[in-house]
Amino acid sequence: MPEIKTVLVPVDVAKPEAADRALVLARETAEKHGARLVLLSVLEEVPGYVASQLPRAFHENAVAEAAATLGEVAARHGVGQSAEIVVRDGHPSTRILEYANEIGADMIVIASHDPGVADYFLGSVAARVVRHAHCSVLVVREAHR
Repeated sequence: MPEIKTVLVPVDVAKPEAADRALVLARETAEKHGARLVLLSVLEEVPGYVASQLPRAFHENAVAEAAATLGEVAARHGVGQSAEIVVRDGHPSTRILEYANEIGADMIVIASHDPGVADYFLGSVAARVVRHAHCSVLVVREAHR
């Protein structure tokens, strides 16, 4: 098995509980290999015509809230002190892939829902990450309820 030094876990802060199973597996993998664990959230960019109508501190507040949510998720999984917390702006799949390359991630552990018809035409974030990542990607499906 290739050496794993960095494990990246993208987390949608709008539904952080969706990443719980992915984070459990990522934490176990990072601990087993002595790898660094990085939690990443990507905030969709707000179009300029909308941003001009928002309060000046809107973006800074959104970044701070996302970082706080990632911190809560990390603490809930016992990695609050060891996991790196990163928030970026942009299209989620694009930023996940760019950041994975930037940090030299050896593995991405990403949560995904069961695909629907729209995903086959448009593609989900997880599907785009799987297709274009230059490292291993573990897709963790949401448990059926």
